[in-house]
Amino acid sequence: MNFSQIFFSRQFLWEIVRILTVGIASLLFYFDVFPLPLLLVAMAFGLYSLVKSAIKDLIKERKIGTELFITIAVIVSVLGKEYLAGSVVLMIILIAEYIASASGEKARASIKELIGSVPKTAIIKRENREETVAIIDLKIGDIIIVKAGEKIPVDGNIIGGSGSVNQAPITGESVPVEKAVGSVAFAGTIVELGALDIQMTKAVKDTVFSRIISLVEEAESQQAPIEKFTDKVASWLIPVVFIFVGAVYFFTRDVKLVIALLIFTSPAELGLATPLVTIAAIARAAREGILIKGGLFLEELAKVTTIVFDKTGTLTVGSPTVNRVEITDNSYTENQLVQLAATADRRSSHPLAKAILNYADKLKLAYAEPTNFEVIKGRGVKADAEGKSLMLGNKAFMEEGKVSLPTTLINLTDTAIYLSVNNKLTCVFYVSDTIRDGAKDMITGLRKSGIKNIIMLTGDNPETAKHVANQIGITDYRANLLPEDKINIIKELQKDGSKIAMVGDGINDAPALVQANIGIAMGAMGTEAAMEAADIVLMQDKLDKIALARAISKRAFRTIKENIIVGVGVVHVIGITLVLLKVIGPIEAAAIHLLPDTLVFINSIKLLRIKIEK
Repeated sequence: MNFSQIFFSRQFLWEIVRILTVGIASLLFYFDVFPLPLLLVAMAFGLYSLVKSAIKDLIKERKIGTELFITIAVIVSVLGKEYLAGSVVLMIILIAEYIASASGEKARASIKELIGSVPKTAIIKRENREETVAIIDLKIGDIIIVKAGEKIPVDGNIIGGSGSVNQAPITGESVPVEKAVGSVAFAGTIVELGALDIQMTKAVKDTVFSRIISLVEEAESQQAPIEKFTDKVASWLIPVVFIFVGAVYFFTRDVKLVIALLIFTSPAELGLATPLVTIAAIARAAREGILIKGGLFLEELAKVTTIVFDKTGTLTVGSPTVNRVEITDNSYTENQLVQLAATADRRSSHPLAKAILNYADKLKLAYAEPTNFEVIKGRGVKADAEGKSLMLGNKAFMEEGKVSLPTTLINLTDTAIYLSVNNKLTCVFYVSDTIRDGAKDMITGLRKSGIKNIIMLTGDNPETAKHVANQIGITDYRANLLPEDKINIIKELQKDGSKIAMVGDGINDAPALVQANIGIAMGAMGTEAAMEAADIVLMQDKLDKIALARAISKRAFRTIKENIIVGVGVVHVIGITLVLLKVIGPIEAAAIHLLPDTLVFINSIKLLRIKIEK
């Protein structure tokens, strides 16, 4: 939606009518065409919306804003018989209010504009025929046909066809993703080439796209600390301002001077300086595939001094593979041991368990269902199979289970997974995980941006942790950790007042994400748990999005300070000085009053378009 569509939309019709009414009445009164009573009626009509807003803010929110200041200024002008000055001031202030309202609406509209929208109807297959149905009438299980150039209206599984899909509305990446039978499709994404038959798996209100829209819209209501601070400052300034203006009138008895001062001492732009930036920054981040859940988290991220990373699935791809099996009990063959390990891990969802299951599948081995299956967090699994008691996990797990380990088993680059049968070590699986592209560059960039400490946490052994940390340039790492250990480490880091950001997958690391000042979940597209656990959600497994999120937050925080210092402080101080020196009067003050509104708007809205360096 462009500027003209926003500024001349139906919702602002009455604002435009009020401005024109007061403006025309002032002009006609100036040429002695309009009598005073009609001018006062026009002024009352124009003032009505300001009085209504002032009373509403005063009663419901206990807040005194620019509306009350202007109302008092207009009443003072009438009582002081400065009718023309009062009407012109009112017209200009109505224009300023109109610009402020439309500016906020433009920023909000940009959220949906940047993310996009889903179609209102869909073509579905029913009984071998195609039928157009409203989106709200679709049911889980329906098969939707989407052709090239069309937006996908639902989340679902592709059961027919193939094609290239632009997932930018969700991930922020414009490079199309190839989709085929078995792939997952998301509402709001666009089929650029080919055609897809998609079986709907989620209700429209539960799609990833719908949750993104909800999260971004809810983010607007989450005030940043600096926004709360500016509100407090404004409330403190108000009594001081009234005392100051009252004192000026007492000594000068100059009504025009009082009207001009009331215009320049209004705290309006102070309240406008932060929300516009917050909305624009959240919209910009959403376009990049980054969901920031409110101004609070936007500001906190800018102040972060320490970032803690989970290793598996965050700094590494999270899809480890078995490189080698070292047998320590020759009464078993490799295939037998792989079958036993796969049986033990069959019900586990851990990435390392998947590595062993994938290895068994690669060898085309069948494996049974375990009995008495138990997951030991941060250690491994216990299970019974074929009359044997199995333990499969890390070195600490074996030591706690009193399983004897040979000292010759050393591998500095791979993760070691030990298998014991009836409390005797039988083999070691050596598993490795690929470091994510750009991990080293991301760490370097974060340090340059002002992050003092970067720490890696892992449940893996110290040797593997050191190997990964060295490759990506992290000097501080902690290994052999349980989930509760990660929480305790974050608590310890927070004791000196440091702002801590935790980056993880949003599921296994949920407790640590919640404990940190800022929880950042990576690669959360389609993962509801990740969206709920984290304060910032990266829709892709792209490490550069972390640096980009921080760059956006820092730029937003800088913009807020610019708005307050330049857009509010400098303009108002100069204005008040010129009024007291009687260089300008009420009409000039009202005209200049448009300047900070415009400056704040332009400076805030530019966040939507400018290039932001990572």
